[in-house]
Amino acid sequence: MATKNVAGRTRLDTLFQEGCGKIRLPNTHSSSLEAVLINTAGGITGGDRLDWQADVSEGGHLVLTTQACERSYRSTGDFATVSTRLEVAAGAHLDWLPQETILFAGSKLDRVLEANLADGATLTAIESVILGRDAMGEDAADALLHDRWRIRRNGRLLHAEATRLEADPAERNALSLLSGNRAFATILHIAPDADVAEQTCMRLRTRFDPAGAIAASANGERLVIRAMAPTGLALRRLIVPVLLQLSGAGTLPRLWHL
Repeated sequence: MATKNVAGRTRLDTLFQEGCGKIRLPNTHSSSLEAVLINTAGGITGGDRLDWQADVSEGGHLVLTTQACERSYRSTGDFATVSTRLEVAAGAHLDWLPQETILFAGSKLDRVLEANLADGATLTAIESVILGRDAMGEDAADALLHDRWRIRRNGRLLHAEATRLEADPAERNALSLLSGNRAFATILHIAPDADVAEQTCMRLRTRFDPAGAIAASANGERLVIRAMAPTGLALRRLIVPVLLQLSGAGTLPRLWHL
């Protein structure tokens, strides 16, 4: 999908969808455009592939979220693949706010997030993962996850990271890793410049729950927040206040409201 600006508001320009991937545009009272990504298959498993792409017009503001938590089901073969590519034009802002991904026992998920920002463009992005279903007491101890982020400014690499879960018990229990937690998230905010990133980081730290496993660091124009919690609900309570501060709209999509 791609956007355009009409009378000071961001609106849809082009849209292509096929297969189980659908996009819906709810009415909002904001000048930004909100798009809801829907996987009508209800989840993904071995060999499935989902590709999302969005281009934000110059000076525009696009909010991308998902209808519900994505579910990665048991696979007896290949990895399921989810690829997201984002282009943000000069002076535009993009909020990439998918809801959590739930990894079921025996699941295999390979996920890639790529974004290219033009001059003055900003980005707020989150990916969060829940290991098994809270209500069922699952821990998805044998779930596999490969997650890669590549964020660029005019083609120059700004941020790169890779997360791998390989069903090693140490990944779940080591104090330096998940430390027994079953839900974790990474939030990345690309600010207009380094001073803004540092000021935002300091402001967020003063509002963190001292009992919560959450931390923030600023490096250049990047602000990175890591959070983990024993359950998906506890994780949301940590990250929602952060997203409210970083979102270009100053609010979250209605689908995020519990």
